[in-house]
Amino acid sequence: MERAEKREFVTELNEVFKASGSVVVAHYAGVTVAQMNDFRSKMRAAGGTVKVAKNRLAKIALQGTESEGIVDLFKGQTLIAYSNDPITAPKVTMEFAKTNDKVVILGGAMGATALNADAVKSLATLPSLDELRAKLLGMIQTPAQRIASVVAAPASQLARVFAAYAKKDEEAA
Repeated sequence: MERAEKREFVTELNEVFKASGSVVVAHYAGVTVAQMNDFRSKMRAAGGTVKVAKNRLAKIALQGTESEGIVDLFKGQTLIAYSNDPITAPKVTMEFAKTNDKVVILGGAMGATALNADAVKSLATLPSLDELRAKLLGMIQTPAQRIASVVAAPASQLARVFAAYAKKDEEAA
């Protein structure tokens, strides 16, 4: 990598650290190219990105960002998984690490909060933003359906009472 390429890479990575909802750092020693491509495609499909970065360049890129507390994680062969949604990167990385024991999660960051490996695992178990929105929408719709049925119930009961009186009057006549 030439000096200009390194400068551009550091600038790009710095923007990633500033803009991402979450960043996960993991060791990947022993992962084949096919496995890494599979991991990248899964992350891309979920809305995240995986990058392999030189530790020295990643440490430089971390300077001046909220995520500066994770600089100690960059030792050995590390990869960076990140996404705008705080749940996506940890979730996809955890799923991949379950099937591939060579991927070891070291930690990460969510904004200014540095996360250890256990915190990343906990974050991965949370529902995604879209799942939370769907649940919230379902909770909002349910009471509306109940209100509609309660409001409609007295009207139908009155109609049955009137029908019964009308039937009684017909039988009496």
